[in-house]
Order: sequence, then structure tokens, then C-alpha cells
Amino acid sequence: MNFRQLDLNLLRVLSAIHRTGSVTAAGKALALSQPATSNALARLRDYFKDDLFVRSPGGLQPTRLCERLAPEVQMQLKLLEAAVTRRDEFDPASTEMRWRLSLSDLGEIMFLPGLASVLRQQAPLAHLTNVSVAAEDVPTALESREIDFAIGILQPRHRGVRSDLLFREHYVALTSTGWRPASGKVGRTLSARQLAEASLVVASPTATFHGSVEKMLVRLKLSERIVLRARHFGALPDLALSTDLMTIVPQMYAANLGQRRDLRVWELPRSAAPRYEVRLVWHESTARDPAHQWIRSQVHRLFGRAQAEA
Repeated sequence: MNFRQLDLNLLRVLSAIHRTGSVTAAGKALALSQPATSNALARLRDYFKDDLFVRSPGGLQPTRLCERLAPEVQMQLKLLEAAVTRRDEFDPASTEMRWRLSLSDLGEIMFLPGLASVLRQQAPLAHLTNVSVAAEDVPTALESREIDFAIGILQPRHRGVRSDLLFREHYVALTSTGWRPASGKVGRTLSARQLAEASLVVASPTATFHGSVEKMLVRLKLSERIVLRARHFGALPDLALSTDLMTIVPQMYAANLGQRRDLRVWELPRSAAPRYEVRLVWHESTARDPAHQWIRSQVHRLFGRAQAEA
């Protein structure tokens, strides 16, 4: 008896005949003709090498083998039906979903608190884990289900990977409030000369580092102005506060820091400041899953401002 040779649709017929005690009634319940139902029963008898049902004055009676099989088959069919039905019924309040996302260290600072707040309020039983994945490995991690989605400076061009633009961003300079340019007027925007005279500290996180700041400084022939490289963006505010160093960070991060720290934000020369897109990326296999649709909608609600910018 080879299970691989069994048409699993036949088990629905077995369950229906056992439940109704009639081939005709089972066919009606399954929207099958009587000949089709009889043929299915014949195939079941051939596979199990057993009559399964025998005629009696009260209708079809299950054999001992059928009496053992039918309740187990019915239970498994109900579990399968429940699993399929639950796919379309997602309740944040009761879900125990375990989402895995990929954020850089700066992404943790900017996005994780907002997501955590939403989950604690609306999905208190759910779990969220940030998995460190290099930017170039994100498509593979999505395909292998190592992560469910990612947020960052990502331009996926792999088959099966989808993305949405959340917002466009640019870099600004950040210093202590007492810092002043070595020359020229003090305004809201630094001149190219003032930037060239500054001593810089930059963050170079290895996991998702895309190189925009370093590329800008190389292009402007200012890479020699970098006197300190940190691994994490979280170290930059204290470094700027406690030294005469200038750091270059995303405007969103600078605005967030400005509300809590005694720091000054400077716009960079428009020709120099790198601009980029922050995207939400996921695999198409989760495109229609209600749980994944819900968490992506929360990301859009919290951080999406592309339409407003347009």
C-alpha cells in the first residue's frame, strides 16, 4: 500500500459516506454524481483491499477497518479546512505571529520604536525580530523565509521580490550647537568650502552600509577630512556633542535627535548632499497573506510619506 498513489480527494468521499451512510447522499453533499461517487468508492476499496462499507437494512455499514480510518480522516480534514479558513481571518488582537524583518542599526533607531508601539497596542501577543542581513543578501533572505520584510535603502531587482517607496531622504550635517564654520558666514546651509574645512565623523555599519556618504566625500575629494569612523549611528550624537567633529546623517534621524539633544542641523550644499529612497521590500509569496498585509500596512501608515511628497 503506497500512500503516494492515493488520491487524497478520495478521503473526502470516504468521510462523506461514513457520515451519511449512503453513496447517493454523500454525492449530493460533495456535489458529485452518483456514478462518480460510486467510482470513488471502488477506487478506495481497491487501494485499501477492503470493502470499507457493506450493505445492511439500515444502509451502508462501515467495516472494522473503515471504522478505524474514518474518524481519523474526518478529524484531519477538519484541521485542514480550519487552516485554510484561517488564512483569510487575521485578528491582530489574538495573533501570535512571529514576524522577522531586517533593519540596519539606524533603521532600528528610526523604525523599531514605532513598530513596537503598534504591536504592543494592537497585536500584544505577536513577536518581532530584527535579523541582521547584508543589503545585497536581502532578496535571498526573503526567498528563503529567513526574513519576512525589510526597510532600508534597497533597490531589489530580483524576480519575486516586491517593493514600495516609503519616502525620499537626504543627508544633513550635525554638530554641537557651539560649533561654527572655520570661514564664511553662518547660515542654515554650509558652503562647499565650509564643508571642506570641517573634521568629520561618519558611521560605516557593515550589515547594510550602502556607501552614500563615503561616495559623496570621495567625489568631493573630502575623504581625508574623515578623522573618525564609527560602526553604529547611535554613537554619532555623543561624538558630535563632545568634540569639534561634524557628522553626516539622514535628515529624518537629525530631526529626531534635534528634539532630544542639544545639536545643530546644517543643510549640505545641494550639489553635494546624497539623496536616496527608503523602501519596504517583501517577497511576492506573502503578497496576499492577511498577516503580512497587515504588518506592511502599519509600516506604510507609520512611515510612508511618498504620496504626500509627490
